[in-house]
Amino acid sequence: MIEYRTPEEVEEMRPAGRFVADVLTALAKEAKVGSNLLDLDALAHEMIKDRGAESCYIDYHPSFGAMPFGKVLCTSVNDAVLHGLPYDYDLADGDLVSFDFAASVDGWVSDSALTVIVGEPRPQDQRLIEITNDALRAGIAQARPGNKLGDISAAIGAVAKQHRLQVNLEFGGHGVGHTMHGDPHLPNNGRRGKGLRLRPGLVLAIEPWFLHTTDQIYTDRDGWTLRSVDGSRGAHAEHTVVITDGEPLVLTARD
Repeated sequence: MIEYRTPEEVEEMRPAGRFVADVLTALAKEAKVGSNLLDLDALAHEMIKDRGAESCYIDYHPSFGAMPFGKVLCTSVNDAVLHGLPYDYDLADGDLVSFDFAASVDGWVSDSALTVIVGEPRPQDQRLIEITNDALRAGIAQARPGNKLGDISAAIGAVAKQHRLQVNLEFGGHGVGHTMHGDPHLPNNGRRGKGLRLRPGLVLAIEPWFLHTTDQIYTDRDGWTLRSVDGSRGAHAEHTVVITDGEPLVLTARD
């Protein structure tokens, strides 16, 4: 069911957005050569505890997950692009790592993701991050009342097409509210002028993700991590966005 938030409810969602943004900012700073994925998850866990927030991941067990996730943070490294389950791994020079984090504050959820390079960057990885962020900005720019859901999808897909990237339609954006994943599903490619008409109060997680040379993924034997079938690296960007009477409101904007 698609839900719309009142202006008062949108104000109540702001603290969750700020908190999620703060956690991702802290993680990006701590992602260094030698940083362990379990330590980064522990940092996010400690910040949740200190804030009195709740994790959206630790007990999360959708049909595509082998078991409850068990951690509070997704850490997708190199050829992993989504749902990366943290494990005992020290980040190495040149690693490409995506952090995806969602939490509930006072009953309201925000969801956001970013991708960073650890140590010496590869130019092609830097470019992939730039393209993914460009696609996120393009999607957000279409998040206006009167537009259609397909306008957001088409804007993201157009950026991918411009750079000859393939787009996976299975995993994309979604509604956000009291739970992390709600209606509507927001694919990362689509047709302009099609789909749900956007109205003020609709809250969406807009999240493009791309791989260098494929759109095909498989589930790692850990039961969660999604990896490219050809070993190519991926980048992921996401913000929680509110449709307003005017400009889109990005709840998870980072300073």
